[in-house]
Amino acid sequence: MNAKNELLVDDLTRKLLIMTMPRIAALPALRCLRSFSSSVSAPNTPVVVEGVRSPFLVSFTNYKHMYTYELLKHALIGLTRRLNLNPANIDYVVAGTVIQEVRTTNVAREAALVAGIPDKVPAYTVTMACISSNQAITSCMEVVRSGVSEVAVAAGVELMSDVPIRISRYLRRNLLDANRAKTLYQRMPMLLRLANPMNWALELRRNLSHVDHSSFWHGILAPVSIGNVACGSGAFLFPAITEFSSNETMGHSADRLASSFGVSRSEQDEFALRSHTLADKAFKNGKLTDLLQIVIPGNKEPIVKDNGIRVSSLEKLASLKPAFRHGIGTITAGNASFLSDGASACLITTEAKAKALGLKPKARLREYVYVAQDPKNQLLLGPAYAIPKLLDKIKMKISDIDVFELHEAFAGQLIANLKALDSDHFAQKYLNKQGKVGSIPIEKLNCWGGSLSLGHPFGATGVRLLSHAVNRLIDENGKYAIVSACAAGGLGHALLVERIAG
Repeated sequence: MNAKNELLVDDLTRKLLIMTMPRIAALPALRCLRSFSSSVSAPNTPVVVEGVRSPFLVSFTNYKHMYTYELLKHALIGLTRRLNLNPANIDYVVAGTVIQEVRTTNVAREAALVAGIPDKVPAYTVTMACISSNQAITSCMEVVRSGVSEVAVAAGVELMSDVPIRISRYLRRNLLDANRAKTLYQRMPMLLRLANPMNWALELRRNLSHVDHSSFWHGILAPVSIGNVACGSGAFLFPAITEFSSNETMGHSADRLASSFGVSRSEQDEFALRSHTLADKAFKNGKLTDLLQIVIPGNKEPIVKDNGIRVSSLEKLASLKPAFRHGIGTITAGNASFLSDGASACLITTEAKAKALGLKPKARLREYVYVAQDPKNQLLLGPAYAIPKLLDKIKMKISDIDVFELHEAFAGQLIANLKALDSDHFAQKYLNKQGKVGSIPIEKLNCWGGSLSLGHPFGATGVRLLSHAVNRLIDENGKYAIVSACAAGGLGHALLVERIAG
């Protein structure tokens, strides 16, 4: 290349640099914009059209004779009827659940089939403890965003009234061996082992010497607790709400968490009373439009409301005894969520597809995060980690958010998360931030009640949180909402929702 050509190239390069410099200079600023700003008009931005749920009921009440798939069926049918949507338009179903029934381990598929959704539609079940239906929601977001699905249903269900009951491992092992034997003669050694009390004594001693999570009672004889209620006997074991990694009940962990953040008993009782009072008010004022009417054979009247709402008084709440740490604990039956049965479902699609189906979407599902932390000492601090991570991702502050819907496992747990978000020490030590994330205004938080009052069917709560966040945005004329929850295993989740105006 001669000198003249080199000068021409240099001149062209210089002009190109001049033309592109403003754009290059603007790149850092562009990166600082909210990460979702470029996807406002993206054709595959997932939107939620509607969310519904069965009334959440105290376990062992009206739903106790139902199967899990039947309860979920009611939510799926209720959703399609609410929208006047032909089930044939649905092309994807994901449902969350925690405690699975052996015959219907893929409860999403079984419920979809009996709900009239075509058998060509794939349906699968996810489990992520208390954020199982949150996982169903984000799974549907991704298949819609990627174009794999056009019309997806995210759902969830839990039926604590009919949990699987397992016999002890020792008894189970011998019965399985006996079942494999081909003749009675081959079965006799196993049956004789079971009939010998000395073998049971040796098994108990073996359990006591284990270094795993077997307790004195596990394996043979004892009642195992569900929450704070002891039940079961003999060789039968009820599933316990305990952490496998620590063998500690969630309630005990929540009690320690509340204590470590200086959450008083009175603060917890006041928050619980607030939750029940707001839920009662929201129902009476017709705010809980996600509720379905459930008709059950044998019931004279349809089930139309949550039956765990109890507007009490601070005096009555103060009279309750600690449920987990006797004598020193602050968590009681009055400021903790209760065992619940229920199902929920929501429709996720794109704005274009919703319009084609004659549907009006309520909100865009923008961004989400999942987090995990130490399950022994920070089991229920999911929101305190997830919300800051989400805010960083979307380049927003707490003050930019109009509505917060946070899961209320325990009043003490939720207050501890609020204090963590408003703590410089927590931000510096655990979030690698210079200062606190900020305080969530109480007037923006769970204004229609929460899990403490409405109930907490493990697999169904996430969709309920989303439905309330979206409907509150519309009711309060807000723009952005954050949904967040903790979960067993030290897990957490947060989701940003944007109301579609008009």
